[in-house]
Amino acid sequence: MSLLALVFSADDKVVRVLRRVLSELEIGMELCADAESAIHKLTRRRFEAVIVDCADQRTASRVLRSARSAPVNKRAVAVAILGQTGTAGGVDLGAHFVLYQPLSPERAKTSFRAVRALMKRERRRNARIPVETPVALQVNDGAGQLRAVTTDLGEGGMAVQLAHRPKKLGSVAIQFSLPGSSLPGSSSPGPEDIIQCTGEVAWENPGRQLGIRFVDLAPALRDRLKAWLESRTPEFEQDDPPAPCKLTDLSLGGCYLETGSPFPHRTRIILSMLVAGERLRAEAVVLVMHPDLGMGVEFTQASGIQRNLVEKFIHALTSSNGVMPEILVEPEGLETTEPAGAPAVGSGLEDPLLDLFRRRAELTPEAFQSELRKQRHPAPKAAAHKSSV
Repeated sequence: MSLLALVFSADDKVVRVLRRVLSELEIGMELCADAESAIHKLTRRRFEAVIVDCADQRTASRVLRSARSAPVNKRAVAVAILGQTGTAGGVDLGAHFVLYQPLSPERAKTSFRAVRALMKRERRRNARIPVETPVALQVNDGAGQLRAVTTDLGEGGMAVQLAHRPKKLGSVAIQFSLPGSSLPGSSSPGPEDIIQCTGEVAWENPGRQLGIRFVDLAPALRDRLKAWLESRTPEFEQDDPPAPCKLTDLSLGGCYLETGSPFPHRTRIILSMLVAGERLRAEAVVLVMHPDLGMGVEFTQASGIQRNLVEKFIHALTSSNGVMPEILVEPEGLETTEPAGAPAVGSGLEDPLLDLFRRRAELTPEAFQSELRKQRHPAPKAAAHKSSV
């Protein structure tokens, strides 16, 4: 199943560069030179990405809004191409990625590697396969444990059919086994086949069906679920390999990573590194992205599992005696709303690095990098809770 991008541009030079780059990255391209044909296709066909030339920002805004309002494309990755002087317009238009004119094949390909990785991840995360399996739900309404049956299942969540609707909907504890994953000769699943996590109710309908998004899914269980789904959806492409990044700044709450292919603001990512033969991982959310330079991320620590992972990750980095292991980054998906900003470990302490990330809107990339360099020589008080590498 090939990836497909809709391109809205009437600029022959832009189209030539995009056609070359997208072809090399094996992304299909559907070209529209006028807004009406682009909007018509966006409301009727599914695309993994929407690439908009913003020579006319009012028209570009119409095209991007139509993608967001169309159910089939509301989660498509949006890319804006701006003139060199329009540095602030892309995010204002609702784009995830921004490319600047003049558009060169080399720089465009670097950015589109991150675009492609996110296109694949979003498609896989939101795909569902029909399956019926019992689920135990613990709902916070005093009703105790509820029994339900799945109607579909994916990496990001599931739909379930309930016998009756709980009084309150919100966070739920989930437990189920993956069908057909029992050990040979056994009629019941082993411990490694049981999926346990918390979830959030994303939608419901009058027929007592709920859509539940997984949260706080342990890495080993996430890998097990992905492998099980891949075995039943062989037509899906593999995710792109994790991209290497250079760690330049670290605090208890987040870090800054230098990379030519940063992910956009609000992307949920997984950081991983190999230390003493063990693969350590931590979840994070991108708070600030600078094209071609890097990204500032906040560690996700809303649950006990996530906090433990972050503690191990930071301990390995700060105990490396100045020899930094290679850090790999892969996208986990786009947030549709602004991250809440979970408190960091030791949240009673100030975190100047996270404060800088949250001030991104008021700083140019140059001013941000200047502030970052200043923080690499902290005062003694700040050094008690922030490390720079």
